Amino acid sequence: MDTRSPQTPLARAALHDVWNPEEDDALVCLDVQQETHDVKTFTFASHEGKRFAFKAGQYFLFDLEHNGEAENRCYSISSSPHRTNAFSVTVKRVPGGKISNWLHDTLVPGASVKANGPLGHFVRPETSGRQLLLLSGGSGITPVMSILREIADSCEPADVVFMHAGRTPRDLIFRDELACIARRLKGLRLHFLPETVAGEPSWPGLTGRISKDYIRLAVPDIADRTVMCCGPAPFMAAARTIAAELGVAASNYLEESFDAAVIDEAEIPAVQEAAARIFQVTFSKQARSIEVTGDQSVLSCAKKSGVRIPSSCANGVCGTCKSKLTSGTVDMNHNGGIRQREIDAGFFLPCCSKPLSDLVIGR
Repeated sequence: MDTRSPQTPLARAALHDVWNPEEDDALVCLDVQQETHDVKTFTFASHEGKRFAFKAGQYFLFDLEHNGEAENRCYSISSSPHRTNAFSVTVKRVPGGKISNWLHDTLVPGASVKANGPLGHFVRPETSGRQLLLLSGGSGITPVMSILREIADSCEPADVVFMHAGRTPRDLIFRDELACIARRLKGLRLHFLPETVAGEPSWPGLTGRISKDYIRLAVPDIADRTVMCCGPAPFMAAARTIAAELGVAASNYLEESFDAAVIDEAEIPAVQEAAARIFQVTFSKQARSIEVTGDQSVLSCAKKSGVRIPSSCANGVCGTCKSKLTSGTVDMNHNGGIRQREIDAGFFLPCCSKPLSDLVIGR
């Protein structure tokens, strides 16, 4: 007699099938967790009970609708890839933020959303060894938190310095969980750096912003570590400079950024616009053609004209807008969001590309 417990279709699916955004339905929100006064974690699962396969540090591109308009946003995964039945993203409410505020105010357990992913290359290099510095500012903690949770879940030997900066102690996301992990994960050194002690005058540690002197003191062996950094652009610019000055090789410094970017470009003066050459840009799948001058990015003009291209960072970092260039040439200045083999295969990033000729794009 077979004494094994019978499995439901959902259980079988969870064991054998991987969720695929091209084949599967929308995701369902399982839980909403308040992390800080302005940060929430949203957990999603497959309606069919399928599992998720992603690498710590990757993100999902969410396809949302707000006031009847399609909106796309990238959110880094904050959960561990070892927990395959669901995944979580952690979102900070932003003053004036259209989608982050909508998520905070509207998304509840049971709601369905569409997403594409996992995406992104902000993952631990296979050759990095065990020595890591995970450096984050504000809501940039999400991808490095996924990396730390993976290390903790796998019980792998660790030599990790986790340094997180925030405005005040109450803005330190995952503060209690990080302290708990630090108590049980040998080889983890935890540093919190609030800018001020507002709301917690008894704060026992240092305050201020990251500096060369502070990081030299906190991580004296930084030159031997792989540094993975995520946070606001000014924070990452400072971290990048400090790491280089303290001997970190460029190949051992990785960063991720999803800063809100302004798609709308400055208006071109009439004289300049008349002098600039105008190119025809055709989106073959949408049967649309627009005009783009040689001084404008393809993405900015597409957005203004109502042409739909998924996008997030708008500065050549995330790769969300990656598109096939069927014909024509562009001047592309990206920041790591596309690989050379993809460029060789005819792909480009509309967000950081200006036309050098008429274009046909496979979108």
